Amino acid sequence: MQLYERDPTCKSSVDLLAAGTVGMGFYTTCEQGRERAKAVVDEFCEKINLDSLLNDMAKCLIACGNDFWLKITADELTDILRLPVDAVERIELSAYSNYKIPHKVQGYKLRSTYQGTSFQGSLSPSSVIHWRLNSSSAGSFGLGLLQVLIHTLRIGCDRRPAYSWMKAKIERLMPKIFEKYAGPDVLAYLEKADPATIKQFESAIKNRPEEGAWLFYNRPCEVKPVTLDPRAQGFVYYIDHIVNQFYLGCETPLPRLFSTPGFTEASARAALDLQDILIRPVQRYIKRHVERELFNVVLWQSRIDPNEAKVRLNWGTPETPELVPSDLIHAAQLSLIRPEEFRKNAVKFGWELWDQKAEL
Repeated sequence: MQLYERDPTCKSSVDLLAAGTVGMGFYTTCEQGRERAKAVVDEFCEKINLDSLLNDMAKCLIACGNDFWLKITADELTDILRLPVDAVERIELSAYSNYKIPHKVQGYKLRSTYQGTSFQGSLSPSSVIHWRLNSSSAGSFGLGLLQVLIHTLRIGCDRRPAYSWMKAKIERLMPKIFEKYAGPDVLAYLEKADPATIKQFESAIKNRPEEGAWLFYNRPCEVKPVTLDPRAQGFVYYIDHIVNQFYLGCETPLPRLFSTPGFTEASARAALDLQDILIRPVQRYIKRHVERELFNVVLWQSRIDPNEAKVRLNWGTPETPELVPSDLIHAAQLSLIRPEEFRKNAVKFGWELWDQKAEL
């Protein structure tokens, strides 16, 4: 999360993916005749402000691969509290049968920082909603998008530094290189200079300003500006490789689209299509997790069978059918709507209708 808060590329990538995943909002639907079940779920969503919770959760889930929600009352789902992303220190798992294979979650061990004086144990699985992506097993921690950028890679006895570290070091050195070569020192060759003069030049060089200085003495002299070694241009390809790997780790082409010239409209559309491919699996996971961990639990508490109600979360806004004047007239002819309802709807189409009392 420090990388998210302090690196513009990481923050923009996570924000774009999170906004594309849950930013459009959601609405609920139910089986016909089960409107009471939908009303119960909608009331619960409004009470806990589920829309805001999902927006905050999506950023942490994409960046870190995990997010934890604590049920305020374990026996009955009435309210939700988001835990800090580093609150859970260890996930306690039980082994499968007689094998050393992780099977079921036994508890969530909190860090000592978040443990109270009256609570020193672990949170039960029934009191925690664990959101995770790219997990190797059902009970392990997830792997986030930014975690790949902060991990090192060991190859034999050598270790490759993290890409976030390499990128940060390049960015730290670039201003120093700019200061050094934007205003280079200019050394003047002084023929037959005495020791006193050389000491004066040494003092002047040590106390020179950051933008560089011109140092010269008696004439004739040979002027030689200090320039950047042409061989250093080969580092440009190395820097490009590091930056490209960093963008690949961010898993969204949109930052590159904003920062690199030459992208066409077709390239922008291809970038958006690629981002949709990455977003859809996360949307499906969040949808199923919300329905299973929240909607179904709330319905069972209200003595409603969720299998019959089939309350579902849908992304976006509900589609409203387009109304045309011919349909309105046909409905009035069949007496499906009252005359006053017809008149009110006709006004929306721009019809000029006078008050009925005035006509009489």
